[in-house]
Amino acid sequence: MRETKFSNLKFILHACIASFGAYFCMYAFRKPFSVATFEGFSVFNIDYKIILIIAQVLGYTLSKFFGIKIISELKTGKRIFYLIGLILFAELALLLFAILPRPYNAVSLFFNGLPLGMIWGIVFSYLEGRKFTEILGVALCSSFIVSSGIVKSIGLYLMNTWEVSQFWMPATTGALFIIPLVFFAWLLEKLPGTTEEDKKMRSARMPMSSIDRKNLLYSFLVPIIGIVVFYTILTAFRDFRDNFARELWDSIGYQGDISVYTTSETIIAVIVLLILGSTFYIKNNAKALYIYHLLILTGILCIGISTLLFQLEILNPFIWMVICGFGLYICYVPFNCLFFDRFIATFKVKGNAGFLIYIADSFGYLGSISALLYKNFGQANLTWLDFFIYGAYGVTVLGVFSILGSLLYFKNAYQTRLKTIQTELHYEKI
Repeated sequence: MRETKFSNLKFILHACIASFGAYFCMYAFRKPFSVATFEGFSVFNIDYKIILIIAQVLGYTLSKFFGIKIISELKTGKRIFYLIGLILFAELALLLFAILPRPYNAVSLFFNGLPLGMIWGIVFSYLEGRKFTEILGVALCSSFIVSSGIVKSIGLYLMNTWEVSQFWMPATTGALFIIPLVFFAWLLEKLPGTTEEDKKMRSARMPMSSIDRKNLLYSFLVPIIGIVVFYTILTAFRDFRDNFARELWDSIGYQGDISVYTTSETIIAVIVLLILGSTFYIKNNAKALYIYHLLILTGILCIGISTLLFQLEILNPFIWMVICGFGLYICYVPFNCLFFDRFIATFKVKGNAGFLIYIADSFGYLGSISALLYKNFGQANLTWLDFFIYGAYGVTVLGVFSILGSLLYFKNAYQTRLKTIQTELHYEKI
């Protein structure tokens, strides 16, 4: 018994370190450029930084659409080659960003985002369908909460201390993380495959054919549409907060504070990690799926209520950003792995969670692009802070209706499934 516990602990630590490290390193190739302000630059009256963000997100979004097919069909033997090859391609694009003249170098950020959208699906494919997926998934998800702030701090440090230009800073930051990325990819590849116990508890995971994908969508089209619509505005809100973190923090009195990015996101990551990780103890997959709905609903209310209290000057700015960030990530993290993993296990779906994650993500990043374009062309005179506040209320209203509707649908679908199984067993006995 003690030996089994030790083996489980060893596996969990191995998987958590490998997945956290691999995805943390990916952020060093994606996010550092956003800490630069690129003030005074514009193209056709469009803020240059918005052009850069849109270019990268366009590539990232297209990558998510490709991933619907590629990740759902991904075979285990090819994962490490995809992972390392895509990261090197992204770093090459950052070098071109530094070398090419402005504004043509914006195109290189499109090619930077194009490979990076696949990394999540590759890394999570090592973790899904296991009895410890909750713990592993939360560790993986905490990486994108923490890493964004840390790599921005590193980027700002390179500009302020090493005097690296804002155009060379992204490639320089990425170069620092190439060797660690290769190491963590190797660790991932050393993970053992799923066991028979994993398959019994969470159902076997396998590559999906086009027919498998169509059958899944046909069976659960209504809740999937509701979730995707909510996730679209949630991703737009999360991406706006992430890409314009410096502008938001500056606007509430934290100009030039390098540590605030890391401090705030670390607090959020720890709280989210502890709450979501505890769902591992819920063995019943349907019950866990319901709990995720309630946690997401709690997060939605945290976003809306904390924003209202901030506007009423009841909450101080730092606490508001932390509570709002907590609400955002307690909603966002489950959809990136845990929610769909339990869904697959609850309804014994033939396939993998990567397919549903990439459907949600592809539309989510379309929403992110739309929000940026709307801000620039529809609300150009609105401050970054005011736009963020309006977004918080939009997420709250849409989220409450979407999640309550999804919860009711899944409860009815699961009860119907149980009745069908009971009927079949009854006739087998007869």
